[in-house]
Amino acid sequence: MQSQKDITIIGAGIMSVTMGVIMKKLIPDAKITIYEKLDKVAAESSDSWNNAGTGHSAFCELNYTPEQEDGSINIDKALQIASSFEISRQFWAYLKKQNHLPQQDSFIKTVPHMSFVWGEDNISFLKRRHEAMTSYALFENMKYSEDFDEIASWVPMMMKNRDRSEKIGVTRMEAGTDVNFDNITKSLIEYLKSNGVEVYLNHKVKNLSKQTDGSWKITIKDIEARKNKIEYSKFVFVGSGGGSLPLLQKSGIKEGKGYGGFPVSGMFLRCTNKEITEHHQAKVYGKAAEGAPPMSMPHLDERKIEGERSLLFGPYAGLSSKFLKSGSYMDLPLSFRLHNLWPMLSVARHNFGLIKYLVGQVLQSPKDRLKTLRIYFPEAKMEDWELYTAGQRVQIMKKDKEKGGVLKLGTEIISSSDGSMAVLLGASPGASTAVSIMLDVLDTCFAEKMATKEWKDKLKEMIPSYGQSLVDDPQLCRDTRKATAKELNLVE
Repeated sequence: MQSQKDITIIGAGIMSVTMGVIMKKLIPDAKITIYEKLDKVAAESSDSWNNAGTGHSAFCELNYTPEQEDGSINIDKALQIASSFEISRQFWAYLKKQNHLPQQDSFIKTVPHMSFVWGEDNISFLKRRHEAMTSYALFENMKYSEDFDEIASWVPMMMKNRDRSEKIGVTRMEAGTDVNFDNITKSLIEYLKSNGVEVYLNHKVKNLSKQTDGSWKITIKDIEARKNKIEYSKFVFVGSGGGSLPLLQKSGIKEGKGYGGFPVSGMFLRCTNKEITEHHQAKVYGKAAEGAPPMSMPHLDERKIEGERSLLFGPYAGLSSKFLKSGSYMDLPLSFRLHNLWPMLSVARHNFGLIKYLVGQVLQSPKDRLKTLRIYFPEAKMEDWELYTAGQRVQIMKKDKEKGGVLKLGTEIISSSDGSMAVLLGASPGASTAVSIMLDVLDTCFAEKMATKEWKDKLKEMIPSYGQSLVDDPQLCRDTRKATAKELNLVE
């Protein structure tokens, strides 16, 4: 009789290792296996050069706070993301105390988060956004300014030789963070391996099929040995980024019908002049251009990668039919099914501006890119910057009763009706909210266990605010942020 795993995880990025660690803590004796197609972990979206490194907490990302028809600002999404990031901070603080994460600041550091807009309409929007957000403890320390000299004291490089008559509005949160998801992932993989979790690199999952006993038959190709093998598992979590949609389709679960993916490639300008790099200490987000995908907000970012300070500007979006950076140009066409063709065509019909924007981005010259950079950094010179290709992102397309199909921001969990499989689709702010997303997976797929005192107590140990609202309880929010800031060496 074939041996059966308790939990099989597909993909070895931040999402998958987060699931692996939580399950290992909740079920120490569980037989857990992780399969990764590439020859190393965190090689796609979790790689430091493939993501913005922003600890997404809605401090500066303007697309999380849309303006309503009556002029009010809807901050529901911002509250959700901010509280989710606080949950991630609690989990990382717990893991650091347990010596599962490095003791130095190699995986998270304080970097102020700023929103930067110009023009009367945008300034009015930012001011109303600030007023709405600061009524909550999550955002109460957010500063707002239109004063040229004050803004210059925060981001001197961005204000040097800028016309003083230009109207600018800025918000600033000192408690913003830069996160190295690459380091977190690699550290947690080592913890899992040392605690009995089997991790197989160069192993591609080719097929998934449901068995009569409720388990999953998984066909895996050992790429180096060029051989296939069969494994069986009670529960399967697919957290392979852009590789998740094809596996969802192969699983055949009815909950996956109507889903498609729209791949977008990203490029960044990387500063090669260390003198410039040292003079910018913030993550500064602007407003996305008209027709741009939600994740294409321009930002000028202080980063810490491979132990060194870096400065990046982007993203410049591009067209690609690949679902992964290491993927195939056939990924998009091979994802077409009868059940998702109409939703995908409907998205294209309703988002013609997006297609136009992406084509325009592809046709940009170096001079065009420099022009955009100079909106944020007036003295930028092309010789100080180099262009590189970052990671692929796959935006969710799903069926919609009214529009036929819609393009969705963020991440989405698709679970089988019996809870034996969960598949994660989508993009930003995924990594930053990984812990909350995994808790949602557990609520759906392990509902009975989640109701037990044993699991509740363990989750409370890992996440002290578990079961309580950081939005509705301002003092809990303040206390939580203070505690995690102390453990992770961050500004409150």
